[in-house]
Amino acid sequence: MPPFDSSPQYEHGLPESLGVLLVNLGTPDEPTPDAVRRYLRQFLSDPRVVEFSRLLWLVALHGYVLRTRPAASAEAYQKVWTEQGSPLLLHSIDIADAVQEKLSARLSGAVNVELAMSYGKPSIETALQKMFDQCVRRIVVLPLYPQYSGTTTASVFDAVTAALSNRRWVPELRFINHYHDAVGYISALVTSIRDFWDMHGRGERLLMSFHGLPKRTLLNGDPYHCQCQKTARLVAAELELDDDYWQLSFQSRVGREEWLRPYTDETLKKWGRDKMDKVDVICPGFAADCLETLEEIAMTEAALFATAGGGELRYIPALNARDDHIAFLSRTIEKNVAGWPEASPDWSLSEAARQMEKSLQRAREMGAER
Repeated sequence: MPPFDSSPQYEHGLPESLGVLLVNLGTPDEPTPDAVRRYLRQFLSDPRVVEFSRLLWLVALHGYVLRTRPAASAEAYQKVWTEQGSPLLLHSIDIADAVQEKLSARLSGAVNVELAMSYGKPSIETALQKMFDQCVRRIVVLPLYPQYSGTTTASVFDAVTAALSNRRWVPELRFINHYHDAVGYISALVTSIRDFWDMHGRGERLLMSFHGLPKRTLLNGDPYHCQCQKTARLVAAELELDDDYWQLSFQSRVGREEWLRPYTDETLKKWGRDKMDKVDVICPGFAADCLETLEEIAMTEAALFATAGGGELRYIPALNARDDHIAFLSRTIEKNVAGWPEASPDWSLSEAARQMEKSLQRAREMGAER
């Protein structure tokens, strides 16, 4: 028999509640080579992230990547690190806190929102344990990745189910695996762009840069590329942009393998050579600002654009904890918990307490000690 974890022990009469697990990618604990090495070791050991011969990859990872990459990555993290810590973690905490507040005001029953990271802290196991401590019996999982990919969204599913696999009493589980074309998400992106333009004016071009993946992921059936295309197309249509005013691109490629095209850096080099004065860049695949948006786009790619002959690259921030973003995420969660007690308009905490008291009384009459 597998060593099922029976803690916390079940007790009759304890009020059940709803759990919402928000998951983002992750971040090192500190902007140091040692901390980055620990983070990269976990991240790059995930077979969902690197689809390659395990033995050959592990040899390359431990023999080369983890010896050479942490120092350079630590320098990049140091450029965006704040006194409070990692921007990704801080923005993700703000999102979780705001969603908690919104759902607590809108749902009838008790709700517990927890933030987790696929890699690093807080871990998915830690977040789930917090829920179990609060008697959560129903959980909806929302990875903060608008576009589905096996490298990100599926890895969350793997981690959640792995963490639940040793639970004796597995909670009801619902999983949201994309929202790339949801009306509320597109509307929030469009509004954020309009807000930026209202404040700073329009640039000569708008670039929508998504995180890249190896091209073979597309050829092997991953829907990520198509979902990025649809997101960009819907945003452009809502803004009524001419086709020659905006472009989609993919950033963050590494290695010699071909990745999804067009590449962000090559696009910006061309625009620089064309002597464009101001260009605007938004990253619709990132729910929260992080290393890839703040350092790679707003710093490194901005310098590349200027060096190539361009003027100013203006980065439009991620949605982060904007009110419209929080409202969208909360509505999405509400739709996905439909039918559960906490989402019923007839459900109340007082009614839940009465039902628990009845359950406890019946259990005692039948001889239960707890």
